Amino acid sequence: MPLIYIVEDDVNIREIERYALKNSGFETMEFECGRDLYKALEKKTPSLILLDIMLPNEDGLDILTALRKNKATRKVPIIMVTARSTELDKVKGLDLGADDYMTKPFGVMEMISRVRALLRRTEEIQGEKVLIHGSITVDTDKHSVLVDGVACELTYKEFELLKMLLLNRGIVLSRDKIMDHVWGFEYEGESRTVDMHIKTLRQKLGEAGSVIKTVRNVGYLIDD
Repeated sequence: MPLIYIVEDDVNIREIERYALKNSGFETMEFECGRDLYKALEKKTPSLILLDIMLPNEDGLDILTALRKNKATRKVPIIMVTARSTELDKVKGLDLGADDYMTKPFGVMEMISRVRALLRRTEEIQGEKVLIHGSITVDTDKHSVLVDGVACELTYKEFELLKMLLLNRGIVLSRDKIMDHVWGFEYEGESRTVDMHIKTLRQKLGEAGSVIKTVRNVGYLIDD
């Protein structure tokens, strides 16, 4: 049974999330702040974390940053939950390493759907640990990228984008599919977000970035 950690200081919302998750077959543990979450993580790693942004003492974005820097929690799927709804807030959270984003108020069916979809995506990539294409080597366990043997520093989303392209070599991926898999949500300006990340990814990969091809009016691929 998947274990979901709920980090939410609003007791009413926390109870709604717990009730819906348990009725859908998930085990849950609940926390009001980051301090309590950190203590629990020392004992057990969950299958997924629902993380509110507006928390006492330490906000969700700071907690997210800490979790992504910690080797033990770097790859734990995280869905941000917040009352903030601007595109800038969403992009900031996702670029820091969140896998998905829900804006309050939300329906419990939407929450369950997002949790299940994210868990499926996580399971799909567990089998492949090292991806190699030409001069590019991606180690999914170490979360590292080498180009001609030299380390290439990528943001969390750039790494996920490159990994998705490599896992689907020879397949054209639409912007919508990339958004759904890497970002896990839809918002206005999504094409611009994908294009921007593709551009910076190519730049960081240097000459090796030329393996990422643009298919006009469709999307992107790495040719097999």
